[in-house]
Amino acid sequence: MCRPAPVLRVRNGLRSNTAALAFLDRFADDAGALGWTTAQLFGVHPELGVLRSDYRGALVLSGEAVTAVEPNRIVFERTHYRRDMPGISEGVPIGAFTGEG
Repeated sequence: MCRPAPVLRVRNGLRSNTAALAFLDRFADDAGALGWTTAQLFGVHPELGVLRSDYRGALVLSGEAVTAVEPNRIVFERTHYRRDMPGISEGVPIGAFTGEG
């Protein structure tokens, strides 16, 4: 059995990376001031990475550009992510993902 990689596919990973960098340039200060954590933005399941969508942070779920940051919502071009939805579990920042459990 192989360890799951912390990206979905190369194309989606590159698109997500580009969107995340644009988010940091434009909205990092606003998100921090509103209390968004690294895990809420860039989180993944601590053992399964992106395989568990209920642990994914806002920017890991979408490769779309962020258009607004609100107290409980990140708004994308076509959708949004709410951090106050029932069933959302906070993962670990993607940089802390080891894939070992």
